[in-house]
Amino acid sequence: MKIAIGNDHAGTDYKKTIAAYLESEGHEVTNYGTNSNDSVDYPDFVHPVAADVEAGKADYGIIICGSGNGANMTANKHQKVRSALCWSKEITALAREHNDANVLSIPARYTSQPQALEMVKTFLNTDFEGGRHLRRVEKIACS
Repeated sequence: MKIAIGNDHAGTDYKKTIAAYLESEGHEVTNYGTNSNDSVDYPDFVHPVAADVEAGKADYGIIICGSGNGANMTANKHQKVRSALCWSKEITALAREHNDANVLSIPARYTSQPQALEMVKTFLNTDFEGGRHLRRVEKIACS
């Protein structure tokens, strides 16, 4: 699977851990995130992830910032992106099952690295249920 990942300064260590895991599982990872803890602007690192998902260059995206909110808002400006701000593996599973989320937004300041890694595993291993949820997902994008 192709996965684009982006992060700001709050998510650098998380990104490194997640990217190492993904690569060890045989996934192709495109890193758009900063590799530094110096303050940066999260949209600069999130827009490329969302653009890759929107264009089909990546199967999924993972974005990480302090609260997860700014990154999530930025990603969701892209019409074909359904980014979900998640803080537990249960919320992550529902985002995939019910919302067909294609981007996972992780709040680095409110989850531990082990939690974040569990969320990534859940995100990649949970299928969209379709059915009644498909009808709702089809109503999300603006025309």
